[in-house]
Amino acid sequence: MALGRAHSVAVRGVEGELVEIEADLGRGLPGTHLVGLPDTALQESRDRVRAAVTNSGEKWPDSRIILALSPATLPKGGSAYDLALACAVLAAAGVVPVGDLEKSVLLGELALDGRLRTVRGVLPAVLAAKHAGWTTVVVPHVALAEAGLVDGIDVLGARDLREVVEWLRGELVLAGPGERDRSAERTVPDLGDVAGQDEARLALEVAAAGAHHLMLTGPPGIGKTMLAQRLPGILPSLSEDESLEVTAIHSVAGLLTTDRPLITEPPFVAPHHTCSISALVGGGTGMARPGAVSRAHRGVLFLDECAELGVKTLEALRTPLEDGEVRIARRDGVAVYPARFQLILAANPCPCAPPRMEDCICAPTARRRYLGKLSGPLMDRVDLRVQMFAVSVGALNGDGGEGTAAVRERVEQARAAAVERWRDFGWRTNAEVPGPVLRQRFRLGRDTLAGMERALRAGEITARGADRALRVAWTLADLAGLTVPGTDQVGFALGFRDRWGA
Repeated sequence: MALGRAHSVAVRGVEGELVEIEADLGRGLPGTHLVGLPDTALQESRDRVRAAVTNSGEKWPDSRIILALSPATLPKGGSAYDLALACAVLAAAGVVPVGDLEKSVLLGELALDGRLRTVRGVLPAVLAAKHAGWTTVVVPHVALAEAGLVDGIDVLGARDLREVVEWLRGELVLAGPGERDRSAERTVPDLGDVAGQDEARLALEVAAAGAHHLMLTGPPGIGKTMLAQRLPGILPSLSEDESLEVTAIHSVAGLLTTDRPLITEPPFVAPHHTCSISALVGGGTGMARPGAVSRAHRGVLFLDECAELGVKTLEALRTPLEDGEVRIARRDGVAVYPARFQLILAANPCPCAPPRMEDCICAPTARRRYLGKLSGPLMDRVDLRVQMFAVSVGALNGDGGEGTAAVRERVEQARAAAVERWRDFGWRTNAEVPGPVLRQRFRLGRDTLAGMERALRAGEITARGADRALRVAWTLADLAGLTVPGTDQVGFALGFRDRWGA
């Protein structure tokens, strides 16, 4: 009887858990048995691994092989365990020494000819190995740039199983990641392309400075989509921690590219208005995959023609908007994905959507029903609401407004002021600050809040709406270079909650 061990990682959501793989060669009829709650893809790895070992020039043991993956109670799926399974069998057969194998985590899917293919979730798997105290991780060569984003652990890349076997025998030195390049020039659409729409441009700047949610309504072709597409350009670049966080989500979703694996700019995600709840918030069989709200983490989620989405789909946004994360329970466990994004809604004022509202042929009930899909609780979570109108010919033929660079400079200064103010609390933007903190520890004067008091008593805003208006007021103060919001900022923030075409 012989026993071999190797280690890999099970990725659940954006978290990883180390998995120990044991290979036991015992008496009995030749065959391979896999235990430890494997899914279908993992069960099929028995045939892939055997063919890869044979085609790599090694002999597959003619004995009864039991492959155990522990923790035994943890459901395991996917093909990321192939390389570790093959090395565990070869170690049990005495083909490779156990020296480096005992100190390394192995990731990768095996082709039948022994080539190593990349898998989803390499970045969170490497992060999990580092946090668990491992010193070395071996990944497919094509995933080397992604795995090399993690500092503090030796990352090695291999093209096939033969290279890994030779490395374990001390006959070959595997390549490490190259120098990380974050110097790519930022290319984004210019905000100066938008003609007119001064109020909407101001709302976009306020939304960027405070990470607030925004809704734009108006007839088609007026510039709603153009404005939304230019929001990422005026947002600051992601910090190092934020980049890894966002990149890990996109790694699990299988969206990373090999040329630039690190996401350094705020993502922009715009799902079609026919998308399902699972596509929006995440889902799928087994372990849930990240949806659009998680792929837009630290960036922008743009829902164009939002009134065309189903009511249940829209209501599914309420929890991630409030909590900043999504928890999805499926057969194989609960997946938790971060989802702190900026929501931008765009809608026509009615179903027929003529260029001029005077030409609308919709009945009043049809208009109410159209925007009525946007429930009060959902709209209460939208900080800024702007109704857009047609621009003049002079605006179309003019030089346009300020460009992206000038607006981004003001946004970065406002965000820097917010970071400095909330540093001791761990918040980075005004939108993250809880309402009780603004109402108690950072309470404004009675005269400053007089307008908000009247709106609350008249039932024009809810308590949640008042908290969100306070956050917008602090953002307006940051943009104006003030240390504390005044009456003008509070009044302007309240006004932004009324400017939409419901």
